[in-house]
Amino acid sequence: MSNKVIHAIYNDDDILMDAVKKTRAAHHHIEEVFTPFPVHGLDKAMGLAPTRLAICAFIYGLCGLSFGTWMMNYIMITDWPQDIGGKPSFSYIENMPAFVPIMFEETVFFAAHLMVITFYMRSRLWPFKEAENPDVRTTDDHFLMEVAVNNNEKELVSFFEKTGAVEVKVIDKH
Repeated sequence: MSNKVIHAIYNDDDILMDAVKKTRAAHHHIEEVFTPFPVHGLDKAMGLAPTRLAICAFIYGLCGLSFGTWMMNYIMITDWPQDIGGKPSFSYIENMPAFVPIMFEETVFFAAHLMVITFYMRSRLWPFKEAENPDVRTTDDHFLMEVAVNNNEKELVSFFEKTGAVEVKVIDKH
């Protein structure tokens, strides 16, 4: 089954922003917007929910802190206690100030690496994935808004021409 979508192409980000606001006000469903660079405020104009990646980063940092704490307790206190500089390792609490840099580094390591993995999985960016860019000009200097067509093709084409689109195409999306 193929779905029809409208590709409205703009050559200015301010015109695109106004068009997105008008499209949302007219209650048309915006599938996606492709831009050559991040456009400030576009996510709010499209009505996208705020990201929850910061919550993931906090949880990943806590996992790293926990792992670092467990690792140092096991290695330095339980498995192979050492007398370093005349200071025996009787308990983890006594030696914790020396372990703070390692705990910090584990927190940052886990948060950074797991966030990259989470971002790629959430964005569906797999290795060797084909690009989903519908028009090669959106990587250079044009902006593309993709809107679903629901038996109102002619109305949408004229609507997008009025919003300042330099080109409007109807595409069968598979």
